[in-house]
Formats: sequence, C-alpha cells, structure tokens
Amino acid sequence: MVSSHIPRRTAPDGARGPHGATEGSMPGLAQWGERWLASTSRAKDRLGDDTEALGQLRPVIRDSWLRSLGRVDPGSSQPRSVLGRSDLVDYRNAHPLAPVLPIVHRLLLRYTLDQGLIVALGDDAGRLLWVDGDAQAMRKADAMGFIEGADWSEESMGTSAPGTALWLRQAVQVRAIEHFSHVVEPWSCSAIPIRDPHSDKVLGVLDITGGDDAVAPATIPLLEATVAAMEAQLELHGPEHSRRLEQWSPPEGNQPHGSVTPKSKSITPRRRARSQPAIAPVLRVLGRDLAVIERPGHPELTLGQKHSEILTLLTLHPHGLSATALSELVYGPGRPNTTIRAEVSRLKTVLHRAGLGLRIESRPYRLHGQLDTDIARVRGFLGRGAHRVALAKYVGPVLPESLAPGIETLRRETHLHLREALMQDASVDVLLDYANLGEVRLDLEVWRACLGLLPAKSPRRTEVMLHIEALESQCNDMQPSTN
Repeated sequence: MVSSHIPRRTAPDGARGPHGATEGSMPGLAQWGERWLASTSRAKDRLGDDTEALGQLRPVIRDSWLRSLGRVDPGSSQPRSVLGRSDLVDYRNAHPLAPVLPIVHRLLLRYTLDQGLIVALGDDAGRLLWVDGDAQAMRKADAMGFIEGADWSEESMGTSAPGTALWLRQAVQVRAIEHFSHVVEPWSCSAIPIRDPHSDKVLGVLDITGGDDAVAPATIPLLEATVAAMEAQLELHGPEHSRRLEQWSPPEGNQPHGSVTPKSKSITPRRRARSQPAIAPVLRVLGRDLAVIERPGHPELTLGQKHSEILTLLTLHPHGLSATALSELVYGPGRPNTTIRAEVSRLKTVLHRAGLGLRIESRPYRLHGQLDTDIARVRGFLGRGAHRVALAKYVGPVLPESLAPGIETLRRETHLHLREALMQDASVDVLLDYANLGEVRLDLEVWRACLGLLPAKSPRRTEVMLHIEALESQCNDMQPSTN
C-alpha cells in the first residue's frame, strides 16, 4: 500500500464513496452482470441526447463521459498524436520516471506476461512512454492505438483508466463498456497517478490493461504498492532527482490541464496534428420497426418504413446502387423505377432538413457523409472477440416488420453472423444469454452447444438439459407418423 510519508491529494468532492474507497475503484464483481451491461449500453446509445440516462452510471464514469462529449468521437476515436520512435526514445530517456522503470519490471510486469495483461507507464499528460506485457494482448491492443508514444489523455481518447486517473489525480478503474470510445470497450483497465515525493507534482501514471483481471479487487493495491516503491526510490535520489525534474519539460503540445512547464529547453517532437472530428450520426435499425438516426446535440430523427429500408440498404452499398437494383431490394422485381425515385427524392429532403451532413447522390444512388450503424458496431465487436459487448448491442432483428427482400436478407445474415461467432468462440455464459433471446429459444443446436460447454458440476446443467428435452419432444411431435 502507499507509504504514509508520501503526501496525497484528496479526491474531488463526491469522488469518494462509503468506507473511504475512491469512487474510481470497482465494486465487487458480482455487481457487474447483465443488468449493469444493459443499462450502461443504453446510456451510451443515448449519449448527448438524454442526460438522465447517465444517472445509472458510476459518478466517476458519468462525469468523464460528459467531459469527453464534444472532444472525442466515440465511434472512430484514435490517439490524436503518436510520437515517432526517435522522438519517443529521446523524450522518455530524459523523463523523471526513467530511473524507476526497473521497479515496474520487478514488482509488476513479470506477473502479467502470461495473464493476458498489459502494463503501461505514461507521463503526466497521458502519453504512453513504456508499454509491455502479454504478447498476444499487445498485438490486439495495437488496433486501438494503445502503443508507446500514443496520447491516451481524456482529451484524446475519452474515458479510460490512465486518462481519467490523471484528470482526477486518483486511482481509477474502468470496465469494458464504461470506456467512452467504442474501440476500447472490449478492454478493462486500472490506473494510479505517480507523484514527485518532494513537491506532490504528478509525474505520470501506471496502468494495467486487459480483460476482467485488470479490474480485479487486488489490482489497485498491487498498483499502489508498485507506485509506493517508485516514489520511495525517487525520494532517495534527492538532489539528483530534483535537478532532473527542473531540467525536464514535456514535448510541445503535451501539457495536461493546469500544468506548468519548467523553464528549460523542451524536446519538440514531430507530431501528427489532427483536428477534432465531428461525431458521426448513428443509424439504429436493430430491434425496431422504424429506423432512427441519433447524433449528440441533435434531435432524434425517426424515418418512415420505406425511408428506413432505403437508407439501411444504401449504408451496405457504399459504391451505390442503380434505381433498378435499389427498387428490387426494397419492393422486389417488377415495380416501375418511378416509385423508388419518388421515395429517394423525399428521403433526400428529410436528410437535408435534419442537418446531419448526409445526402444521397444519384446515378447511382449513393450515400455521402459519415453514418455509423448499430449493425456495423455489432459486427465490429464480434470481429474483435468482444462477444458480451456485441450481444448487448444486438437488441433485436433488423427492422423486424420489414418485408423488403434486401432487408430480409440482411436480417438473416446479421443474425447468422452473430450466431456463428458466438457458437465458435463465446464463453458459456455469453452463449447462454444468447440462447435465451426470444428468436433463439427454439434453436436446439445452440442449447446443445451450451450443454457441451457447461462444467459437469454446474448448477445450470439441469435447466439446460430440461430445455433440450422439451425441444426434442417438440421435434418428435412434429415428425410425421410412420404408421
């Protein structure tokens, strides 16, 4: 635990829960079930339009999401800057935390190498200086930009343990979907700031990232013990450390909120400047008969049935569709093209009036402008192996009442994609949640797969076996008599 002689800043008002625990740390894992996942997912889906939905979040997460709104696009965020290798090496070698890196290796890193965990050490602005750990986990983390030199401040990536811990100046844990950025939702993380023992200035942040183990109850004490050893070593350096701190300054443009740069020549890296992107609207068609377009700060736009079908189909064909092809997908063969042209013309007017930056070009019909979809998000999570998050995002079939041939095909393909991904790789708990969806309750193959994955002594085996017997009995009753 943190030694008593090192000064600590108190948490902001309301940032401490009962019994003195920081609000950023996780409650018991038993509380993180499907209800939590569903409520958090709903809050994110309505982000920017319904602040009341955020009331179900932990205060530390709610406040961070509100700070992240307008700064970060949750659908396409990547670190806003990444230092080149040469600049990174120069910068971190001169960093005040460089002398205590061996403590991280000795006390923390060696215990994570085969646990699917990553250890990261960042500066006081959230830039990752050293990233090491499980090789397979690090390869997967590359896809979200969790790499050495990347900016993981709240201003860059939204809610995450390293960025939010630096903002609050206290330990923070963030689990899965609590991350603001969708690309980070498959991960969980814990982080704690590191301070100069003489001035109490925050020098950086120590983070553990991975699966559920990264937010286990023992993670914060483990980080605190490592940071305490680092700070004790810095205190022993005495005058040498003080001179290093006075001579050091962060890279240009790498200042945290409210920080002061020491008066010395700074290392100025070549940075990839990037303007803050506008948040793309989202087309939601899962589990609803009429499509809805949502975008933070804009009123929700509900489309009519034909407009729902047309816009959904255009999102699937970025290179465009001829009037004949689009008509056949919406109405089937034999309908005059004048009908689809009239509907597209009306849809163009609706999109223009909504002011969402979307328009439909002609010859061929093609959607212009950024538009995310809930279908694409589900597929993206499945592709990254985030099965539990993908299942939470799949709230029902695509436009279930639509009879448009193209939508019926999309509905089947989307559900088949989900089914095959979960049957191949999902944990038994996730597969059981999937099996209990209304459209899957009669899927005998899925229930048999659940039984095959359940441990022999699982109390759920009886329930699953009874359900399988009932399904098999129904199948037998439907068999034609041989007499």
